[in-house]
Amino acid sequence: MEMLRVLITRDQIAANVAELGARITADLAEQSVVLIGVLKGATIFLADLARQIKVDSTFDFIAVSSYGGATQHSGEVKLVKDVDYSMEGKNVILVEDILDTGLTLTFLKKLFLAHKPKAFKIAALLDKPSRRKMPIEGDYVGFKIPGEFVVGYGLDYAERYRNLPDVCVVPRE
Repeated sequence: MEMLRVLITRDQIAANVAELGARITADLAEQSVVLIGVLKGATIFLADLARQIKVDSTFDFIAVSSYGGATQHSGEVKLVKDVDYSMEGKNVILVEDILDTGLTLTFLKKLFLAHKPKAFKIAALLDKPSRRKMPIEGDYVGFKIPGEFVVGYGLDYAERYRNLPDVCVVPRE
């Protein structure tokens, strides 16, 4: 498990997050935004992205459970923690570490649209389209990656490796 291979370096991530922040800033044109981080994996991405967005922004967090300690999505998404404030009439960007099967983001999109936001967008650091089971796409996507299991920059394997500064591939056992 210790033989991780770097897929995306910290410098590539920093440059890409700066570009995403500039796009979001331009798209919002002096409006405000609520960034909703999906715990726990998106926290590092959200922190870095928020510093690159040059419009008024606030944070909130949501937590779902779908993997447990496994490397495969269970197929069932459970809401563990909802947002603390109303999203009605607000510009909302859901910030996620990875768009994989689409099951989690489809669940969350439906949940947020019920809150009646002014606008709803998805920002994902990583997109793994080869594993998609639901037809959903991110509005702001950092990197498209192959169908490998990755860790680092917030992504974990059984709660390990979140603190790695690069996105790394976990070798198949």
